[in-house]
Amino acid sequence: MNQKMSTSTEEAITWTCKSTWRKASVNTLWCLLGCSIGDFGTIFFFQITQIPFPLLWIMVLAIINGLITSVMLETYILSRQMDLKSAFSTAMGMSFISMIAMEIAMNVVDVVFAGGILVWSVIPLMLAAGFLTPLPYNYYRLKKYDESCH
Repeated sequence: MNQKMSTSTEEAITWTCKSTWRKASVNTLWCLLGCSIGDFGTIFFFQITQIPFPLLWIMVLAIINGLITSVMLETYILSRQMDLKSAFSTAMGMSFISMIAMEIAMNVVDVVFAGGILVWSVIPLMLAAGFLTPLPYNYYRLKKYDESCH
């Protein structure tokens, strides 16, 4: 088989572009901020109210609320650049794969290191996992499709 004829999409993408890494990082940080608000808020709510609810369902609710607050934050940010309907549509069109991966990574770290409660010393680890997990995928989307939410 001729090697020149079988160039895959991944081979065409360079992983060394600093400006793309910067843009992917900024986009990921905005998403992390939005996701963290709903995620941490949900976990904290159950932590302070001590409502007896299974840990798995608390984490599922935290993920759902993180997605909702991320879309709300993105809609607000984008509404300063476009009309509200377009801003909401763009926010909803963001990569839910990336957002869900971010949320799952944060919650797995929380459960493993703190048993599913918010502990100040574990929050930086949760944020680091939430940032690093979707970052390569966000870079890839920027490089391949020139798609981002900002």
